[in-house]
Amino acid sequence: MTSYESDIRALLDSRAEASRAKDIDRLMSLYADDIVYYDAVPPLRFIGHEAVRANFLRWFGAYDGPIGLETHELTVASTDADLAFAHMLHLDSGKRTNGLDTAMWVRSSVCFRRSGGGWLITHEHISLPIDPETLHVWFPSDDFVPSRPRSQELGGGSGPR
Repeated sequence: MTSYESDIRALLDSRAEASRAKDIDRLMSLYADDIVYYDAVPPLRFIGHEAVRANFLRWFGAYDGPIGLETHELTVASTDADLAFAHMLHLDSGKRTNGLDTAMWVRSSVCFRRSGGGWLITHEHISLPIDPETLHVWFPSDDFVPSRPRSQELGGGSGPR
């Protein structure tokens, strides 16, 4: 593992810890001022620190207590000493303010730029898989494990839990 991979993995661990704790200042310290963020919720994109901060505060506010956030299948890559990207799956869970206990898988792609000797997140894209027949979010069955071969992923549950 290269040093940049170790640095990026540490940054992503810090991002997950800050998200679980709803520590907005720690979380935003990991993002570049010119961040472009595509989330699974409207609008189409969030541009800049203030917009992304407001979006994270909206997300935090939807949970009654801490957010469960597990990272799976993390891949970090770079062909340049100053640019890198990562992709992963997250299991996002917790008790919502509406009383529901929820768990959903989201896909995440993150781009990084080295700045001042450290790395910052410059772009992030979060998405939810949809069932193309119903156009509803696809929820896998409870026994879904993301590292299974694709043939075992097919046939998982669909529709809201």
